[in-house]
Amino acid sequence: MTAFTAGFGLGLSLIIVIGAQNAFVLRQGLNRAHVFAVCLVCALSDAILIIAGVSGFHYLVDAFPRLEAAARYGGAAFLAAYGARSFWVAARASQTLQAAERAKGKLAAAVAACLALTWLNPHVYLDTVVLLGSVSTQYPGARPAFAAGAVGASFAFFFGLGYGARVLTPLFSRPVAWKILDAIIGAVMWSVAASLLIGS
Repeated sequence: MTAFTAGFGLGLSLIIVIGAQNAFVLRQGLNRAHVFAVCLVCALSDAILIIAGVSGFHYLVDAFPRLEAAARYGGAAFLAAYGARSFWVAARASQTLQAAERAKGKLAAAVAACLALTWLNPHVYLDTVVLLGSVSTQYPGARPAFAAGAVGASFAFFFGLGYGARVLTPLFSRPVAWKILDAIIGAVMWSVAASLLIGS
């Protein structure tokens, strides 16, 4: 139980910080657009990475540093483009929550964007594969419990964020709220992209 609690607490503390992935899930939740699929993709992706890290996959990342560089520049390019799109939407859109719900978009596009925001972001690997993988070594014999705690935190957070966003429904009945949200999402995307490039 101690290892499980430690994994849950550390996993939650790492994932709760606002980032590109979380901002996307929040917007999907507000839009009520493919919420279950998006939350499931994020949580399962985290689970795969956490299990890989606890199993020792971080040694492979250390052995092949070009993997990190490729993910860094590819992720920065994607985030920059997605951020520009968010700013464009913020400048032009006049939607209300009701209008947004009628135009949810295709499931495949939402899942593809979710996968890209997850797997093209090097910060995800640093948090799940490297950091959680390293900390798990402090629990010899209980690493599966540690991993289960971290995975549980991911599922709880993403589904809580996706479905909890509906609490904000009254606020997003006004077009200006959507403009502000999209501007914030654009700023988050660009700040993460910049951090990837500055850290290279």
